[in-house]
Amino acid sequence: MLLKAENLRKTFKTGWSKKRKVCAIVKADISLNQGETIGIVGETASGKTTLGLMLSGLLKPDSGHIYFKGEKAWSLNRRTRELLRRQIQIVFQHPESTFNPKWKLRRSVLEPFILYGIPFSEEIISEQLDRVGLDTSVLNRYPAQLSGGELQRIAISRIMSIKPAVVILDEPTSMLDTITQAQIIRLLLKIQRQDNIGYVFISHDQDLVGLLCKRTYEIDKGVLEERFAQ
Repeated sequence: MLLKAENLRKTFKTGWSKKRKVCAIVKADISLNQGETIGIVGETASGKTTLGLMLSGLLKPDSGHIYFKGEKAWSLNRRTRELLRRQIQIVFQHPESTFNPKWKLRRSVLEPFILYGIPFSEEIISEQLDRVGLDTSVLNRYPAQLSGGELQRIAISRIMSIKPAVVILDEPTSMLDTITQAQIIRLLLKIQRQDNIGYVFISHDQDLVGLLCKRTYEIDKGVLEERFAQ
């Protein structure tokens, strides 16, 4: 088992006094194998993104456990958790939020290499961009100068360059036009075949999830249940 979560629960405090509590995730159990794609479907504000953030290690659950290759993620020391985050990455719905608008894209693309101490060269960067159908000329531009599809390709390239084992895909195509959506999906499937990555595909589009995923979980009012298996 590559990734597993048991009895996850997450509550947020709201209102000006922070006394009112809203339970975003009541109970969530999930499992993912190497190279597998699983789906999570649900309506807006059902808790899908909260679950994705917990699975990626960006948000700590109030209770329950997340295991990566059999180890409890939140019981590890801080340094080990930081290294673990390299193995579990997330692609967000809005690619523009991934990049600092004041930075040229070269700086953003190099950031994970520097953060994790990974050797890089112009050849490596060029190969990673070519993999998603872009060339190095985009590195001298600012995020606002690119389309949403181009930004999502760069976001995917940047994540895949650090060789993750799991990628959480949080509505990765919902803000794109139909043609670009299809291109991004084909790109993700190609990379998955090449690198044997496990995907957690989060979407409100049940038809798309049904096409991509052998196992699907549905979240309703914070409760996650496995809905069907193909």
